[in-house]
Amino acid sequence: MTLQEAGFYLINQLRTVYDAGEASAISDRVMESLTGSDKTERMLYKNNPISPDEEARLLTYTQKLLTHEPLQYVLGEAWFFGLKFYVDKHVLIPRPETEELVDWVIANCRFPIDTLSILDIGTGSGCIPVTLKRRLRKAHVTAIDISEDALNVAKKNAVKLGAEVNFLQVDILNKDASAILEPADIIISNPPYIPENNKAAMDANVLDFEPHTALFVPDNDALLFYKAIVTFAQTKLNPGGLLFFEIHEDLGPAVIGSLESEGFTAALKKDMQGKDRMVRGEREKVEEV
Repeated sequence: MTLQEAGFYLINQLRTVYDAGEASAISDRVMESLTGSDKTERMLYKNNPISPDEEARLLTYTQKLLTHEPLQYVLGEAWFFGLKFYVDKHVLIPRPETEELVDWVIANCRFPIDTLSILDIGTGSGCIPVTLKRRLRKAHVTAIDISEDALNVAKKNAVKLGAEVNFLQVDILNKDASAILEPADIIISNPPYIPENNKAAMDANVLDFEPHTALFVPDNDALLFYKAIVTFAQTKLNPGGLLFFEIHEDLGPAVIGSLESEGFTAALKKDMQGKDRMVRGEREKVEEV
């Protein structure tokens, strides 16, 4: 099978379940990952044969994609903040909105870099702490998750991308377990926030493949994780420290209210789609006498 034949095979298969534009975009990503060549190179060498290993992987990738398995899981990779992360079914696929959250954190980092401490709660793939460590090299970064499988993915990414992050298996909903964590200047979290009753409206490639424990909260307790983290931050966020959340677009006022009721100054920020997506809480700094 030549490069051209491989590309034709893949895109024709994908068009049976995806629209033409999406099939073309997915095909380009798969062929580039498979061969290590961009579109221009593949056109120049279109008559070159692909190896037996590449052909076998192409067939495997195609079958998975036809079941609507997300491309990132099929390839085992996802881009975030210009970095390529390993991902699998144990972690959420990093999304552009979370890049915006990380960018907001970096823009608001006003602390002495030599002593800066950052805690990421519910780290998943590790995309948040690894990116922050790469951008804020001298910061001390800790990341926690309840899932051992997720932590294994995050650790793999930290090693691969050269970021020294302290990973711990901790359940933030367990007050006794989270008590072991050291105070931080910045706490950041993209916790589960999608109500269970939203499942019916979600795409199959998300609902059938991404980990539900990282996505959903009970319909009657949408603020479950936010409230727990705000309570945690009362004692574990340093005075003058900042707390950052990614939120469901409908939860802005409720999360703001939760922060303000506990004495935090809070701000709401929209994402590039114009949806309420991020919240920043600031803990009052105690003035020295």
